Amino acid sequence: MTARRRTAVLVSGRGSNMAALIAAAADPAYPAEIVRVISNRPGAGALDRAAEAGIATLVVDHKAHADRAAFDRALDAALAADAVELVCLAGFMRLLTPWFVERWRDRIVNIHPALLPSFKGLDTHARALAAGVRLHGCTVHLVRAEMDEGPILAQAAVPVLDDDTPDSLAARVLGAEHRLYPAAVALYAGGRLAVEGERVRFADAPPPPPMLVWPEA
Repeated sequence: MTARRRTAVLVSGRGSNMAALIAAAADPAYPAEIVRVISNRPGAGALDRAAEAGIATLVVDHKAHADRAAFDRALDAALAADAVELVCLAGFMRLLTPWFVERWRDRIVNIHPALLPSFKGLDTHARALAAGVRLHGCTVHLVRAEMDEGPILAQAAVPVLDDDTPDSLAARVLGAEHRLYPAAVALYAGGRLAVEGERVRFADAPPPPPMLVWPEA
């Protein structure tokens, strides 16, 4: 059996996407092993959730460091100490420095609650409703120094309903995130894709789904 990819999950909040990754990685056949959950906030709820699942945790408090560069070097040292091979951002509310991103190039993945390149940044669901889109969703991508930039690994789309609020749409997208993120990480950790420039190519592409049309006539 191929060795599982040693993975760290970086969190700042409650960690629902982290929990989805932990649940997937509980299967010994899953190609990624979560060896550490790291938070930049000592009180993050994700730390308790990870500990309850038997995952080692660590706090690297950004407030204890003089600047972003010092924080990122401490984070890099913590990852190196655990021999981490893959970093998953799961509600990690820090912009990483270009130095850190380049040091971990093509080894950091993130999930964003929108269909990139649309709606980068915050308040994605309210902005999607204001724009009147009929499909919204989430994106798993490799991280680059610019916010919400990088080669796209996978996306999931959900319909936008006429009576949606930002909260109801967020809940629908979050359900898609919990399914998409573990699947995308499995493709990456299983060696089923390659990065060519700023595009991801699949060596063993899964069969495409039928198209999603909303609303249907």
